[in-house]
Amino acid sequence: MSKLSARKTKETRQEVRAAGWVIPEPLRCVQCGICSFYCPIKNDVRRHACLGEPIKDSHCLTSGESVARCPPGVLRFYRSDLYQPG
Repeated sequence: MSKLSARKTKETRQEVRAAGWVIPEPLRCVQCGICSFYCPIKNDVRRHACLGEPIKDSHCLTSGESVARCPPGVLRFYRSDLYQPG
């Protein structure tokens, strides 16, 4: 992968994180709690995953730690139109 394409991929990931929500798939969640453990601001991500609720509150930093650390891959980013410019 070239530096340019790597940089573009990184920018795209950052854009999704900045303008997105974390969406769980509750039927795949095994309630291990790893997502909540690795959340840098200690959101109860596991509760959201169990209930099938998106993590879209203003306290979520969308750091990507919960999504990256989830063993069964239950969490994913979803782009929200809420922060789209004008």
